[in-house]
Amino acid sequence: MCAAGRRWGRRERALLWCALVAAWEAAWGQLRYSLPEEMPKGSFVGDVAKDLGLELPALRDSGVRILDRGRTQYFALHGKTGHLVTAERIDREQLCRLVEQCVLRCEVIVEGEMQVYGIEVEITDINDNAPSFREAETELRMSETTAPGSRLPLRDAQDPDVGRNSVQSYALSGDEHFSLAVQAGPGGDQRPELVLAKALDREKAAFHELVLRASDGGEPARTGTARIRVAVLDANDNAPVFSQAEHTVRVPEDVPVGSALVTLTATDADEGLNGNVKYSFKKISDRASELFHLDSETGEIFVKDDLDFEEISSHELDVEAHDGGGLLDTAKVVITLTDVNDNAPELRVSSALSAISEDAPSGTVVALLHVQDRDSGANGEVRCSLDRGVPFRLEKSFEDYYRVVTTRELDREEVAEYNVTVRAADGGSPALWSSAVLALRVLDVNDNAPVFAEARYSARLPENNAAGALVLTVRATDADWGQNARVRYRLSEGRVRGAPLSSYVSVQAETGALYALRSFDYEEVREVGLWVRAEDGGAPARSSNVSVRLVIVDENDNAPQVLYPPAAAAAAAAAGAGWAGVELAPRSAEPGALVAKVVAVDADAGQNAWLSYELAKATEPGLFRVGLHSGEVRTARSPLARDAARQSLVVVVKDHGRPALSATATLTVVLAESVAELLWELGSAAAAPGEPAGSLTRWLVVAVAAVSCLFLAFLLLLLALRLRRWRRSQLLPAGSGALRGVPASHFVGIDGVRAFLHSYSHEVSLTADSRKSQLRLSGGSCCDTLPARPPPDEPAPLLGEDPAAAPLVWEAGEAGLLLAGTGQQLIP
Repeated sequence: MCAAGRRWGRRERALLWCALVAAWEAAWGQLRYSLPEEMPKGSFVGDVAKDLGLELPALRDSGVRILDRGRTQYFALHGKTGHLVTAERIDREQLCRLVEQCVLRCEVIVEGEMQVYGIEVEITDINDNAPSFREAETELRMSETTAPGSRLPLRDAQDPDVGRNSVQSYALSGDEHFSLAVQAGPGGDQRPELVLAKALDREKAAFHELVLRASDGGEPARTGTARIRVAVLDANDNAPVFSQAEHTVRVPEDVPVGSALVTLTATDADEGLNGNVKYSFKKISDRASELFHLDSETGEIFVKDDLDFEEISSHELDVEAHDGGGLLDTAKVVITLTDVNDNAPELRVSSALSAISEDAPSGTVVALLHVQDRDSGANGEVRCSLDRGVPFRLEKSFEDYYRVVTTRELDREEVAEYNVTVRAADGGSPALWSSAVLALRVLDVNDNAPVFAEARYSARLPENNAAGALVLTVRATDADWGQNARVRYRLSEGRVRGAPLSSYVSVQAETGALYALRSFDYEEVREVGLWVRAEDGGAPARSSNVSVRLVIVDENDNAPQVLYPPAAAAAAAAAGAGWAGVELAPRSAEPGALVAKVVAVDADAGQNAWLSYELAKATEPGLFRVGLHSGEVRTARSPLARDAARQSLVVVVKDHGRPALSATATLTVVLAESVAELLWELGSAAAAPGEPAGSLTRWLVVAVAAVSCLFLAFLLLLLALRLRRWRRSQLLPAGSGALRGVPASHFVGIDGVRAFLHSYSHEVSLTADSRKSQLRLSGGSCCDTLPARPPPDEPAPLLGEDPAAAPLVWEAGEAGLLLAGTGQQLIP
C-alpha cells in the first residue's frame, strides 16, 4: 500500500507512515506493497533491496531471488536494482473474482543467509469492467388482473469489479405502467424489482417493452442494459409459492458427481397451465453453473462436477419457480462444503545446498523447505520430521517455511554423503503425507594425516645387491579425499658412515617403493636405520613418519684368511704354494701331542664364518690329524723310525657358506730330537736341487754356530775372572774391616751370576726361506746384574792404596764373591 501511496501522490505524512510500516514489517520478515491491476509487464512494485537493508553488491553476491512455488509467477526481482516488478499483466477479476481483497503472496530468499522474507502485494481494483446482465433480453408474463403496486423480482446485473467500481444503481425506462424499486439483499447487494404502477389492459396493449440499466460508481461510470418484455396475460389468480424461502445444505467436498443435494418444492393453487410450476436458476455464478444442475420439473439440484472445498467452500444460489401464467416466486439455496482430507501436504525444497564442508559449524542451514496443505482444520495441520540418526534438525523459519540445520560438525570420513528424507504428514484420519529427499555431499577438509599400514617396517637385503634393487614398499593411506588424500613419500635426512643417506637409498615419491642406490657390503654396513615421511597434498599439508630398518644379509663372498702359519713369499703364493711354515715334532711324541695350530678367520658372519679344518694332503697320511673346528695339528700315532724326517701337511680351511669358500695352509713338520738335527734336516732340505733358498739357510746355520761359540767364550771368560778373584781373596786378612762403608749395591752373590747367565740367551727362528729367518740376542741383562754407577761418596782409601791407581777387582768363586787380592769373602 505504500507503493500505491507514492504512485498516487499522497501527502508526506502518509509517505512517512508507510515507510515506518514497511520498515516494521521488514523487521518481522514481511513486506507489503500495493499495485493497481492491469499494469503492464515490468511495472515497479517495490524496492525490496532497500526495504530489506541489502546493499546492491551484497544483493548480487547473496543470491537473492523469488521462490518458485510451482504456480504462476506474477512478480520478478530485478537483479541489478533490487526492485520487485510485475512479470506479466495482472487481472484482479480473474485471480480474485469472489474475494473482496485480492492479495498475492510471494517469498524472497537470500541464498547466502538461507533467510526467507514474505511479500504481500495487494491488487487494487480499477473500473475495467461494465455491469452486465446474465440475459440481455428477458420476457416476463403478468396477468391483466394484477393489482397496481405488485412487485416482480428482476435479475440483477453482475460486475466483477468491487467497491465503488461494482454496480451502484439501476434505472428503468420505456413504459409508464411500470416503475423500478431496489431492495438491499442480505449481503448488502442491490436487488431490482419491477413494480406495476398502473393497471394493465390486454386489449389496449398486449406487450410492454422496458429497458433496465445498471451503472457502477467508477470514474468514468460504466453501464450495462437488459431489455425486458412484459406480456399481459388473461387472469391468473395465484402465483407459485416455495415451501421454504431459504435452504441450507452441508455436504462433504468429495460427494460423488450426480448426487442429489436438495429438492425445492413450490405449489400453485391454480389449475391447468397456470398451475404448472417450472424451476430455474435466477442468480448463479459462472463457477456454480458448472458445478450444479437444477431439474426444471422436479426442483432437484444435482452435483454436475467435482466439488473442491479448497477452491470455493460455499455456494449461494437463487432458484425461481414460475407458473404458466407468468407468476413466480424465488428461494435461496446455500450449499456449504465440508473439508475432507483429500490433499496431501505439499513439500517443496525452496533452496538447498548440494555440498557442505565437513568443518561447517553446528547450526549451518543446508536447506529451506516450504510446506503447505490445502485442507483446513486438523486436515491442514502439517507435522514435519527427519530420519532418525542423522546430524540434522528442523527449525521453523517463516510461516510455512522450515530450515534444515546441522546439529554438529560432520565427518566426511564417517559419512561422505547424506540422503536425508524429510516427511510432512497432516492431521487427517487417515493421515496423508509426502516426502522429499535432500542429497547432501560432504566436502573434504584436510583433517587427517597419512597413516602407514604398519607401525614400523623392516627388510632384509642381501649384500652385493645390484644398484637400483627394490628393497621394500611402504604404504600409507589418508582417510581424506581428492588432493587431501594424495600421499607423497620422502626420506628424512640422515647419514650412513659419514655419507648422506640419500646416496645409499631413495624412495619413489608416488608409490613409496624404497630402492638401494648402491651395492651394500655386509662387512662395511650391517644395518641401516632411516625414517620415511608420508605427506598429503592438503593445504596446509599433514604428514606422518615411520621407521624403516634395513638389515644387510651376509653373503659368502669372503674366503677364509689364514693367520698362522704366516703368509709365504709373493712368488711362492703366485706359484700356488699357499701358506708355508716349519714346525718341530719330537720323534718320541705320544699320540695326540700338539704339533701346531692353524689359525684362520673369515670376514663373513654367521654360518658363512663357521670354519672347519681338514687334512687334505700329508706325506704320511696316518701320522697327523687336524681338529675339525680347532685347527690343531696333533700326532695321530707315535712317529716311527721309518717315517720321513720332513713331513709336509696341507690343511684346507672351509667355511659353511653356499657355495663354500676355502683356503689352504701348508705346514712342514720336521721330526727331530735336537736343534742340531733340525738344522741338519733344514740344511739338507735347502741343499736339495731346485731349492732357491739353500745358500741363505747355510749362512743362517753359520751365524747360529758363531753365536754359540761366542757364548762359550763368554762363559770361559767369566770362569777365569772368578778364579782370579778367588786367588786375590786369599791375600786379604780374614778379619779386615776395610770394606766397611761400601754400598751393598756394589756386591752381588753367585745367584746374581746365575741370573746373569740365565738372562743371557738367544732366540732363533728358522724357516725354509732363509730370508725370513731371525737371530735375536737378548740385551740389558748384565746391566740389571752388575750395576756400574759410582758410589755416592768416596770412602777412605782401602788398605792404604790409591783408589784411582788400584781399582777393585771382583772374583766369583764357589764360596762367594771375593775381593781380588784380599781373599775376603763378602757374600758366602
